[in-house]
Amino acid sequence: MAEIELKNVQKSYGKVKVIHGIDWQIKDGEFVVIVGPSGCGKSTLLRMIAGLESITGGDISIAGRVVNKLEPAERDIAMVFQNYALYPHMTVRKNMAYGLKIKKIPADEIERRVAHAAEILELTDYLDRAPKALSGGQRQRVAMGRAIVREPSVFLFDEPLSNLDAKLRVQMRLEIKKLQADLGITSVYVTHDQVEAMTLGHRLAVLNGGYVEQLGTPIEIYEKPATMFVAGFIGSPSMNLMKVTIGQEGAQAMLPDGSGINLPLARSELAGKSVVLGIRPEHFDIGTPENHHLNLSVGVVEQLGADTLVHGLIGDNPVAVVARFEGVQKFAPGQALPLQIPADAIHLFDSETEKRL
Repeated sequence: MAEIELKNVQKSYGKVKVIHGIDWQIKDGEFVVIVGPSGCGKSTLLRMIAGLESITGGDISIAGRVVNKLEPAERDIAMVFQNYALYPHMTVRKNMAYGLKIKKIPADEIERRVAHAAEILELTDYLDRAPKALSGGQRQRVAMGRAIVREPSVFLFDEPLSNLDAKLRVQMRLEIKKLQADLGITSVYVTHDQVEAMTLGHRLAVLNGGYVEQLGTPIEIYEKPATMFVAGFIGSPSMNLMKVTIGQEGAQAMLPDGSGINLPLARSELAGKSVVLGIRPEHFDIGTPENHHLNLSVGVVEQLGADTLVHGLIGDNPVAVVARFEGVQKFAPGQALPLQIPADAIHLFDSETEKRL
């Protein structure tokens, strides 16, 4: 097991800079998830840790050793890719053992490690099958088994569940979380799926355009997003964000068309300022005509069984808003739905810097 430390890590392709000076320490035994949209640099960052991409500047250390110039095989890491990359002509046993055989590990030790990994991953009954005789989930387990038998200091996962169907992704997500907890190996996991990120990681690094927008526990990032990007990316459905001007008393927000939203808190220091108001869909409560903070004109209603999503508009120059309620709720298109906002559910962001106020 090992700590991973990144000091001012940068990556450029010619004049195009894709990773902008990342400083980050991953603790021994920690499971950290790098999450962000396609093209934000998350896989590039992971590949630099693995040694599959060179770095342009800074230092990467694993277990206290700077590994900038070390080959992947010298870094004591094991990587699981989106593509299973199994040898089709080899059995599961041989696929898992191949890397150890190349390293000239004794045969009895190879057998011990393969048997142990197969037991952990419930692959013992499949060791003599070819990959084509396995399901997608089983193939991904073999890929993880191939990493486990190496007994590395660090696991690196590059979107390993992207090729699986929704139900299997949930199952494999639970297996990966349990596996990492049981083995206690320092792990870095890349995904664009924020549900995977929230459920798997001890900490998340939210990446955007090669910058770390926020680093923290899933709950910290959910409850106090540092920027508008994080607020809009983490959470499903994403946070409602709307440009408003805070009223003179600091307890009302005015939309650009002059429509008002009553706020359940006074922010007099922001009076007259243009800000971005954020409210998560699940934080709306249904009010009454006499007691509410805003009126939502109901548009489309999505019944999900456990939840009901209401897509609607507020204001005379309509602003789209999504509200989420528990259970099955019946609303009619065009209905004026009075909504309340708990005081602790309001997020305010600077409209220029996009940072949390």
